[in-house]
Amino acid sequence: MTDTLSFDAKQVMPGHADLYYGGGWHAPVSGTYDDTMNPAIGQPLGAVATAGKADVDAAVAAAWQGFLEWRDVAPLERARILKEIAALLRKHGDELAMIDAANCGNPYTEMRGDAAIAAAQMEFFAGLVTEMKGDTIPMGPDRVNMTLRQPLGVVARILAFNHPFMFCGGKMAAPLAAGNAVIIKPPVQAPLSALRLAELVDGLMPKGTFSVLPGGTEAGAALAEHPDVAKVTLIGSVPAGRAVMRSASATVKPVLLELGGKNALIAYPDSNPEKIADAIVAGMNFGWCGQSCGSTSRAFLHEDIHDEVLSYLSDKIARYKPGIPTDPETTMGAIVSRDQFNRVMEYIDSAKSEGARAVTGGYAVTDGPLADGCFIAPTIFADVTPGMRIAREEIFGPVLAVRKWGDEDEMLREVNSLELGLTCAIWTRDLVTAHRTAARVEAGFVWVNEVGRHFLGAPFGGVKQSGIGREEGIGELISFTHEKNVHINLSGQ
Repeated sequence: MTDTLSFDAKQVMPGHADLYYGGGWHAPVSGTYDDTMNPAIGQPLGAVATAGKADVDAAVAAAWQGFLEWRDVAPLERARILKEIAALLRKHGDELAMIDAANCGNPYTEMRGDAAIAAAQMEFFAGLVTEMKGDTIPMGPDRVNMTLRQPLGVVARILAFNHPFMFCGGKMAAPLAAGNAVIIKPPVQAPLSALRLAELVDGLMPKGTFSVLPGGTEAGAALAEHPDVAKVTLIGSVPAGRAVMRSASATVKPVLLELGGKNALIAYPDSNPEKIADAIVAGMNFGWCGQSCGSTSRAFLHEDIHDEVLSYLSDKIARYKPGIPTDPETTMGAIVSRDQFNRVMEYIDSAKSEGARAVTGGYAVTDGPLADGCFIAPTIFADVTPGMRIAREEIFGPVLAVRKWGDEDEMLREVNSLELGLTCAIWTRDLVTAHRTAARVEAGFVWVNEVGRHFLGAPFGGVKQSGIGREEGIGELISFTHEKNVHINLSGQ
């Protein structure tokens, strides 16, 4: 890998850039390698293998052999191995965070938290291996009827670029705990931390149990439609989710999709305006440039507190200043790629042309060392109307739209008017209002007087076109098993 960082990259970057499957490293059949970038400085970090259909076929065959061995490992032994992996994630958390900071543009300090979350998820699911329980069903004398939970086989997980290592290290946990083999397709924009993870866990599980296949849409489609892949999951955009569903339909395999969000933060008039300003800033995840499907990017402020909330925002947002992501002092990183940067700037330009008022930000940052990077100031627009693009479309950037409301029914109709329904944050001091609104909003995950946080054990996922299925709880583990019924006639012989 090219040393383009302010530290010795050779000490933290993966030593391999090929495909990892069958317990070893393999060059792609096509011989294709593509540069992966550091979006903060606009320079390549090195060339990484790009998997194609032939590589997917080879990796799935190896994963199937790994599954046949891994499924028979006793549950508590699987748990012990997963806890050993979790310990490795904690031990190497700083270097994994630095790899992601360089490769995806999120700040090093935020990525350290991601590494810790991945380790916690591994430990959490390791602790649930004995909870994949069946039932006994009464059938009368001389008969026993019971259900078993068994692993699916080979599972493919296609990941997004905003939390590369957290998704890789955390999302492998549930299917592995259930006894499946896992193939990770890391994000095209940021594959390096997944390759480093493969180096760290090499040899801890049977060969083929864990694979990493960097690649683009060809690899993703090949995994989704492969007859020997039992389930495919995606964290990504709605169009990507639709494409995975189409490919998976060829073999009628189940999917788990965590897709986009255009999430609402609703502030009632009894809310504390300064706390609402804090929540608006926290809920947008400005640290990683708003590149989060769960970001509350639409703020609905009651007319009684609207102006006062806005008056706090400039000061509240001041701590988020774009900087070089690998610098531990940086509080806000870079957009992941030049294409994504251009997309976000197009939304900002459209908001201005449609009449929205920039309360803060609304421009690219190109000062000094940031001149060649993909940096955008944290941006909040007021005077937004329902027809504006920034009010209706997921931007996946540091841009928030503020709406003033007075009529609750009208406000809730607008909140629920979109095809997306991932998260929602409700702010009120009234318990009845909180319960009523939580019941009426069309979202899969609702906070009341809280925003942005995930809780291990609490199911996370969306409704409508924000996804299918739930993660981060026991339901995720169970979703990587199938239920088998066994009926025994004790008097049949």
